[in-house]
This record gives sequence, C-alpha cells and structure tokens, in this order.
Amino acid sequence: MPRSVAERDRFLTRVETATAPVAHRHCAAVTDRLRRILDAFAVERIGQHHFSGLTGVAHGDMGREALDRVFARVMQAEAAAVRLQFVSGTHAIAAALFGVLRPGDTLLAAAGRPYETLEEVIGLRGQGQGSLQEFGVTYREVPLTRDGHVDEQALAEALSSLQPRLLFLQRSCGYNWRPSLSLAQLERLCALAHTRSPHTVCFVDNCYGEFVNQLEPTAVGADLMAGSLVKNPGGTIAPTGGYVAGRRDLVEQACCRLTAPGLGSAAGSGFDCNRLLLQGLFLAPQMVAEALIGAELVATTFRTLGYEVSPQPGTERSDVIQAVRLGSAQRLLAVCRAFQRRSPVGAYLEPTPAAMPGYHHQLVMAGGTFVEGSTSEFSADAPLIPPYVVYVQGGCHRSHVRLALEEALAALLRCCGD
Repeated sequence: MPRSVAERDRFLTRVETATAPVAHRHCAAVTDRLRRILDAFAVERIGQHHFSGLTGVAHGDMGREALDRVFARVMQAEAAAVRLQFVSGTHAIAAALFGVLRPGDTLLAAAGRPYETLEEVIGLRGQGQGSLQEFGVTYREVPLTRDGHVDEQALAEALSSLQPRLLFLQRSCGYNWRPSLSLAQLERLCALAHTRSPHTVCFVDNCYGEFVNQLEPTAVGADLMAGSLVKNPGGTIAPTGGYVAGRRDLVEQACCRLTAPGLGSAAGSGFDCNRLLLQGLFLAPQMVAEALIGAELVATTFRTLGYEVSPQPGTERSDVIQAVRLGSAQRLLAVCRAFQRRSPVGAYLEPTPAAMPGYHHQLVMAGGTFVEGSTSEFSADAPLIPPYVVYVQGGCHRSHVRLALEEALAALLRCCGD
C-alpha cells in the first residue's frame, strides 16, 4: 500500500501507464458508435423544432416520435419508446414484463436470480403489491454453474420442457460475483431459445451495457430489451427516464403497461426535455468510454493491491460495472466514503448503510452525482453483507476516477493499514 501522497501519485501514474493500451482501445471504439448516432440523427432530420414538446396527453408530439425513431435506429431495433415517465430501469423492465406476460405464462430466468429490485416485481419477496406471480405468472430460474456461468445444458432442457413465454437475460452481473453476459453469449442464448421454444420472447435487461460493444442485444437476436436513461444512454445529462426497444408489437405492449391499453406509445409529454435526451444520446459513447477506462483503473489499482476483482484488468467487458471484493465492512465503508469525498455534489456527506426501496439488504451508496441516483456519473454501491463487494461504475472523465482512487488509497491506509 503506498503510504505517502507522493507514493500514491507514482502508484496511480503506473496504473495509468499500464492501462493505456486498454484506454486507447476504448477511445478508438467511440467513432463507430458515434457514427451510428449521427447517421440516425441525419436520417430522422433532427432539428431545433424537435426540442420542444407538447403538454397534457401530448398526442402527436413530433419531438417524442422523432426521439423514439432515432433511439430505435441507434439500438438496432425495429421500434423504441424513450420516456421520462419510466422512473428507473426497474420500472422499464417491469413494464416490459407485465406488458408481454399473461396469466398462465411462464417467465424463465437464464442466469439465476435476477437483480434484487426485480424480486418484488416477480413476487419472490413481498405480498399484496400486484406482482407477476399474483397475476398468475409462473416463475422459474436456471441456477448458475459453480463458476458463475450460465448452465446452457440445463437452460436448453428447461426451454424444451417449460416452453416459457419469456426468457429473462440479465446482461450485467448485478450484485452477483459472476461475469456479465457478453454479446456472443446473448446471441447464443437467444438462438438456443428460439430453437428450443420458438414462441419464447427473449428479453434482455440491458442496464449498464449500452454502447459498451459495437452491437446491442436487439441486433443479435433479442426480441425486447429495456434500460435506464440515468445509466449509459443518457450520457450523464438525462434527468430521469428509461426505454424499451425491440420488436414493434412488444414495445407497444410495454407502452400499454406504462400508459394504458389504447394509449400505448401514442401519449406522454416530454416536459421539454427532448434536447437533453437527444444530446445525452449523442454524448453517450464518449461517456461510456470514459466509464470503461475508469473501471479499468479501478480494477488494476485494487488487483495490484491484492484484492479480488471482477472483471479482471484487460479482459473484454460487457458492461461498465467493476466489482471489488474488499473482505470487510470497515474497508467497504472506507472506500465508499472516500469516493463520496471526491464527488462534485454532497462531498460533505458520509455514506451510511440504510434500507433502500426494492432491496432486501442494507446498502451503502457513494453517489455525489448531479442527477440523483445516476450511475453514468462516477458512483459506487454495495450491499452490507459478506464478502463486502463494492460495485463501481460510471465516470464522466478518467481523471475524476483517479482522484477518487487517491482518496480511497489514503482511506484504506488510515482505517486498516493495508
């Protein structure tokens, strides 16, 4: 552990040097992703007039309709709906699930238990809230293998026997110590589902994955996907919102759940935020590249110090999350509080473990972000349970991540001497 300010500076300079080839690769990848966005803007003839929106029900809102078309092109999907009325990624996912599934249908999760905030949506926790199970949807899951991978043989058997209406694929690791699903894996799993159970809808929770790779899940076989605008596609400036994208009929079903049958995607004011959403989409590839470079800095720093990290430095990534197994509550709190002290908003606050809506365990969150809850901005969070893994994501610039790491190294030295 570097002990002085000068030692920490030299240590992190070495980390930056070691990660420079990966940083160059992420920067080079921005061009093709930005080209796709610029092409979509040009084809849809985006102009200043699209930045204004209608009030009320907002029937025939040109800005909303153009934004949906642009987003569909960028996400390589048949259709998309981008709405501020989605309060979170979980909300967008829930709208998709409730929109597609009907009583008597089966929902099959391919990679073990989904993210914790979806447990009450499905009905695995809580009662009397109108969960999927309360509406007669059957839930089944295929456990991960012992090394944290999708059990494709067991999944194939489950698809054949259950013939589920929807296969749930969570791209990101969530709060699990497992590799995130790569685009190649998603393509293979979607093909498997469509072969074994042709009427199954392949749904991807795409949170944290947008613009990490050249293609999106809807380009490799996913029928429907959903995500949050305060994550990757909002470019750090979208004030709230989420999206669904995929087959036109499935997008419309999700929108009917968000609004009402008969209204679907044809309603919903943008509250004059269309410019922010379009500009955020334009910025997103660069912001995601910076987040990926920051994640590489975090991985290399903690791996060099002897901590377990996932993914490993230098490996191909499928999302922007970097997990670090810190091993004790004391270290976890020290790191989160250090990151908070190097945040632009609320640096004076001290993260404290607390209950959060939708989560089973207490969480500690370092989130001094301009947009509340944003994970496209530099942030970290962790359930306060062994083995005390902190999940780090986002970052508008790698320099911010380096400064936060400087503070974290000093905090670890003070609290633990290691």
